[in-house]
Amino acid sequence: MPALQTSAKVNLALSIVGRRADGYHLIDSLITFVPVGDGLTIAPAETLTLTVSGPFADTLGSSPDNLVLKAARLLQDEAERLGRGRPGAAMSLDKRLPIASGVGGGSGDAAAVLNGLSALWHLKLPQERLAALALTLGADVPMCLAGRSARVRGIGELIAPAPSLPDLTLLLVNPGAPVSTPAVFKALTRRDNPPLPELPAGWDGLDHLVDWLSTTRNDLQPAALSLSPAIADVLAALSAAPGCRFARMSGSGATCFGIFAARAEAEAAAAAIRTERPDWWIAVG
Repeated sequence: MPALQTSAKVNLALSIVGRRADGYHLIDSLITFVPVGDGLTIAPAETLTLTVSGPFADTLGSSPDNLVLKAARLLQDEAERLGRGRPGAAMSLDKRLPIASGVGGGSGDAAAVLNGLSALWHLKLPQERLAALALTLGADVPMCLAGRSARVRGIGELIAPAPSLPDLTLLLVNPGAPVSTPAVFKALTRRDNPPLPELPAGWDGLDHLVDWLSTTRNDLQPAALSLSPAIADVLAALSAAPGCRFARMSGSGATCFGIFAARAEAEAAAAAIRTERPDWWIAVG
């Protein structure tokens, strides 16, 4: 089957509005996706295997807690439940997104595996069942499975359509240091913040979106900054870039995004930042 391309998930705004008794945090987030991500190829095989290549392969590997393998084995369980035995597949992951970077890299890979293997094995699972399986893998996996701009609530399972974004380009920058999501949540000083303001029926251009975002927050950003001060350097570089209309950290970090009206401006900013900080991961989408 053709290679699958994942997309980076970006939290344009993220409120932490509560915490369940089981420890899961309740969120209210506006997300979108950028066509920058990992590559996944899946081929028929007798057994289940995974090979990992790409610039971030060494930091991922094929350990048992790899989300790609977890997703594949979960779908094997589902196939077995349906009386199909435990089918195999040869999976190859080109890992191009940084690990533990706040853009749903592993979650996007897991979602691609669920979609890809479901098709390869002709399981014909309802989307609701796939979404339920995705949630068992992590709170970000259902939204990556949906793969569209959305307002996400609950622990990540309540996904509602969001108005289409105006024309814009996102510049993603990561300082190269993984940030532990559990550590960021542990460092929170408050877990009962206000939800996002109501979204409009539609965006009246980029100014409207930027004005709305300026009234929102990423409640994980202060905690992440306390653990990884390099995030402040990334935000400063983005904010200083000509043409950058808005800059913020995505998810639990450390990747940050800058919003630009034109791709040429974002490309120019990427080139300038890359010259100053060649050790940073930078992508335009």
